[in-house]
Amino acid sequence: MSRLRRRNTDASIQLTPMIDVMTVLLAVFMVTTPLMTTGIDLELPRAGTSAITGNDHAIQISVDANGRYYLAKENFTRDEVVKRAIAMRGENPNLVIMINGDTHADYGAVMSMMGKLKDVGFQKVGLRTQPE
Repeated sequence: MSRLRRRNTDASIQLTPMIDVMTVLLAVFMVTTPLMTTGIDLELPRAGTSAITGNDHAIQISVDANGRYYLAKENFTRDEVVKRAIAMRGENPNLVIMINGDTHADYGAVMSMMGKLKDVGFQKVGLRTQPE
């Protein structure tokens, strides 16, 4: 008669590697988030005393006087900016986007960005202004 041996298998989950990965991801997001809220220097339009200054946690998309689009300080095409915003929305479904349009920027370039963001499902898109 053969003797059956039972193996003692440890079915517990090792949490240490998972905690290490989550700590690294947290550190990466803590470092990169402030970089996404900074932008290029623009002359924002003046809009009365109750100007929309933007949220510190919102993504800042800038449109300069030449109609170029910037996310943080990097120049992108409109479609590249939208793709990056969609990727960021995967991490935060309640993402707020503020568009900073230069006073001398083409109205069509600013509204094109806003319209494209609305088309892909962003609900919280605003235009940033400066108080008079």
